[in-house]
Amino acid sequence: MDCQDILIIGGGIGGLTSAIALRRDGHAVTVIERDPEWTVYGVGIIQQGNVLRAMKQLDLLDDYLSASVGFDAVAVHAPDGTLVAKVPSPRLVEGCPANVGIGRPALQKVLADRAKAAGAEIRLGLTVETLEDDGEAVRVTFSDGSTKRFDLVIGADGVYSQTRGMLFPEEEGPQFTGQAVWRYNLPRPAELDSLHVYNGSTGAGLVPISDALMYIYLTTPEPGNPRYPVAGLAETMRGKMGQLPPDISALAEHITEDEGVVYRPLEGMMLRGDWHKGRVVLLGDAVHATTPHLGQGAGMAIEDSIVLAEEIARAATPEQAFTAFRERRFERCAYIVDRSLEICMGQLGKGPPVDNAKATAEMFSVVSQPI
Repeated sequence: MDCQDILIIGGGIGGLTSAIALRRDGHAVTVIERDPEWTVYGVGIIQQGNVLRAMKQLDLLDDYLSASVGFDAVAVHAPDGTLVAKVPSPRLVEGCPANVGIGRPALQKVLADRAKAAGAEIRLGLTVETLEDDGEAVRVTFSDGSTKRFDLVIGADGVYSQTRGMLFPEEEGPQFTGQAVWRYNLPRPAELDSLHVYNGSTGAGLVPISDALMYIYLTTPEPGNPRYPVAGLAETMRGKMGQLPPDISALAEHITEDEGVVYRPLEGMMLRGDWHKGRVVLLGDAVHATTPHLGQGAGMAIEDSIVLAEEIARAATPEQAFTAFRERRFERCAYIVDRSLEICMGQLGKGPPVDNAKATAEMFSVVSQPI
């Protein structure tokens, strides 16, 4: 299909990489984002070699690498801090690191700048009120009262996807796992040259995201899915660190700013039926929201974007494109969702414990395969 007029709902990682991929193929692209400020929270994200490979495909590699910091291994520690394995990561792009850490605002800027430079129209503070698919196009009514017909619509609006609710109201939404993640940016020690993961009922990790910064994350059991007020959030996070190895628990004294703490209950979902209806298709967290235990949530959305653009380019109809897209993506995305949840359940004592070193090496093997 050539020269389609495409609406992308959601201006996050999946939406922006879709815009970039589709503009390269000559489609007209409009991206809407509900947040009028277009903000992202200010901690970092881990991305592996499959994301670097995808960035090369999108011709974004140089900008991406200049905004990130690379590393080539994952160091796995026992609950007492003992190093049990240093898992090497495969380099999938010649001359590039195996993995990177990058600040979410930095990644957002790389993607937003390129999407705008590519000619995508970005509209902020806007949501969809209705989608009316007549078989030839989709008539969209927006929250500002305006309407427009589009050839195709892509729902890249995240785990709480409004688009998914419109297409498949009968589908169960994301489910709380019983665990949550805490994140906070800290100065990076010079010797931190890889991702460090600490196992235990309270898990932890140190992730380099620039020459000067790393972030610390904690995974904690949170029975009842509590909500914590922003006031006092730093103190609450510090209180979760008492049972960690001494080198990690010592970092608690540097967690001082309530507004710097990012707390998120961990939820997951996998849409195991169709990912599209008519001329509207879903991607990323809208269909396969994963817990972060394998660090592949954003990576799966970025790969989705490339595959969807390829299938739109080669197919004669939306049905052919969207069916082929799901067929190429389902097994890989379901593996990430299901295996990440197994690790989560093992940490909570709700399932057999998972060997993190083995799981990490297996994940690298899976995502190294072509998309």
